[in-house]
Amino acid sequence: MDRTPTDPDAALRDRLADAVTAEAAFEGWTRTALAAAGRRLELPAGEADRLFPGGPIQVLTHVSELADIRTVEDMEKEGVAALKIRDRIKAAVRIRLERHAGNREAARRALAVLSLPFHAGLGLKLLYKTVDAMWYAAGDTSTDFNFYTKRATLAGVYSSTLLYWLNDRSPGAEQTWSFLDRRIEDVMKFEKLKSQVQSWTGGGSKPGGRPAARR
Repeated sequence: MDRTPTDPDAALRDRLADAVTAEAAFEGWTRTALAAAGRRLELPAGEADRLFPGGPIQVLTHVSELADIRTVEDMEKEGVAALKIRDRIKAAVRIRLERHAGNREAARRALAVLSLPFHAGLGLKLLYKTVDAMWYAAGDTSTDFNFYTKRATLAGVYSSTLLYWLNDRSPGAEQTWSFLDRRIEDVMKFEKLKSQVQSWTGGGSKPGGRPAARR
């Protein structure tokens, strides 16, 4: 995702990505949606294709990464890192779904695209980026094996909550947030059990070396 300070198209590309997300609820993640979004923004002919030469998949990737950035910004503004760990996770998932997941139908169609065998790798990559960004904003500083287990755990919580949210028609998505609470409670019970087991066995190995800086 090109967001360098010298990129003159950054703001317009973000606007176009948001417009495509709105169109995707009706047209899917297609070139038809990209063209319709370009017309909505009254862009010159061919401008939408210039901004996203990779087509709908490039747009979908940009939308996911942009949502990561916006989620991190909101988490930092609201001081989520100062909360208890379970509240950090809850806030991260809720902010992402309530504010930055887009229309449910667009999100559903995006998930369907990323579930295709030839896009599965991209889907996993985008999921990892999302949970990594959430943990970054939550103040995670782990460098040992916990770095990976935290991301794997949050990936499970986020993915299952996303699927529940897609089919939730309760007012204010109340059932989704109750489901999220239950998932987090399950995670906290597991973490407590894991800590007990480690104390019984004398801990465990801690592979060193944090992955390269993300941004």
